[in-house]
Amino acid sequence: MSYQVLARKWRPRSFASLVGQEHVVTALTNALAQQRLHHAYLLTGTRGVGKTTLARILAKALNCETGITPEPCGKCTACLEIDAGRFVDLIEVDAATNTKVDEMRQLLEGAVYAPTRARFKIYVIDEVHMLSTSAFNAMLKTLEEPPEHIKFILATTDPQKIPVTVLSRCLQFNLKQMVPGAITVHLKEIADKEGVAAEVGALRLIANAARGSMRDGLSLLDQAIAYCGGTVTEAAVRTMLGAVDQSYLFDLVEAVAAGNGDRLFSIADAMDARSLSFDSALLELATLLHRIALAQAVPDALDDDIAERGRVLELAKLLDPETVQLYYQIAVHGRRDLPLAPDEYAGFTMTLMRMLAFRPGAAGERLPAPAPSAVGRGATRETVPAGATPGDWPKLVRELKVTGATRQLAERSELAAFSNQKIELRLPPDAKYLAEKVYVDKLKAALRERLGGNVAVSVQIGETTGKSVAALKEGEREARQEQANASIQGDSFVRDLVEQFGGAVVDSSIKPNT
Repeated sequence: MSYQVLARKWRPRSFASLVGQEHVVTALTNALAQQRLHHAYLLTGTRGVGKTTLARILAKALNCETGITPEPCGKCTACLEIDAGRFVDLIEVDAATNTKVDEMRQLLEGAVYAPTRARFKIYVIDEVHMLSTSAFNAMLKTLEEPPEHIKFILATTDPQKIPVTVLSRCLQFNLKQMVPGAITVHLKEIADKEGVAAEVGALRLIANAARGSMRDGLSLLDQAIAYCGGTVTEAAVRTMLGAVDQSYLFDLVEAVAAGNGDRLFSIADAMDARSLSFDSALLELATLLHRIALAQAVPDALDDDIAERGRVLELAKLLDPETVQLYYQIAVHGRRDLPLAPDEYAGFTMTLMRMLAFRPGAAGERLPAPAPSAVGRGATRETVPAGATPGDWPKLVRELKVTGATRQLAERSELAAFSNQKIELRLPPDAKYLAEKVYVDKLKAALRERLGGNVAVSVQIGETTGKSVAALKEGEREARQEQANASIQGDSFVRDLVEQFGGAVVDSSIKPNT
């Protein structure tokens, strides 16, 4: 006998065996039990989630010789022939290769005739969004006034492309992507039935690689069984998929948190030596950072069975939430930009260096010790000069966990002077309303949390020098605006329009891209 692939061999034959689509199964079984039948069904969802499988099960439920039922017998002639794909009154069409109006008209010409043997003649049209507008119009007439013996089951991965006139005549069901946990459990059941020993870690890797598609998961399991030649192990599957060893990812995050550039490049070189995919590495790194953020915000939402759960929780304590969010964005954007990099190694390591460059100061870091100056007997004090600011106040402000008016106070202020644990701020006169005690106290608490120790804060009202965070932001905004204006004014196409039509560029309409 020829070998049958797992995706076909273990295709669900009943509603009860369909995994992960309980919301659709419940609606359809209730409708069948109550004989509330619609003439047209639309099944939507990404590839491999069970659209065609569900269509065939529904066809059996409608044509089973025991009667219309949510539990087709699976043994009668109709059920067996539908499972085998040779039922004469089940017409399956691939719209991707039958897009023209003449083909659709020819198909629907047979709709007026009664079924040959069955209760209903069923048309299953896959990837229906690929039909031309004329083909949709040809089908619309039949959908508007369908014969009683006709049922349409339409399937698509892109319902947005289906005309509203067709959508309004269909009962629509959206099939969800499978969650990795459900795919893992199902793969384990299949492996047991096949008599194949498989490590849970290996099945979990396959489930993640399936990206929500059960069919892809079964195909990958088939590949893993052939690749391993025996027990499906996590190490072998990781090699087969080119997946990144999780230990590399944890080591990377720890090295970034410690600001250890040498360690980062050592890890990157080790990954390169194993020919690991850096695209997958950035994807997995973003996934790890998402789990860390989840552990910080909603610890109970973190699955108990995920690999290295303990290390995820450790990193959640090591990093602050703002840093995790920043690293996540850098990883996502780094993966997006990877095709533009000179090579994958350069793109990957540049992403890591970006994390280092934007790394907030370590927890507990204090302002630099001031140099002695003759301010008074026994006192040490340094007045802040223009340019390189001691303590880097703008950087410190960006790291503070404050919002609202307290955030405005921090951003509008400049560091005037500091001595030991006392910080003196200067606030411009137009923002003196921010110097209220309640806001100053909240800023003091945030600084103590960030810097450690018993920090004292005082706020003076006076002229500033333009070195506050707010002033720097405004300067950056103005620079971007000037650059945008120059870009538009210097554009040859814009100049031609102005010259040919006597127009003028409205400066207020120009907006920077970022």
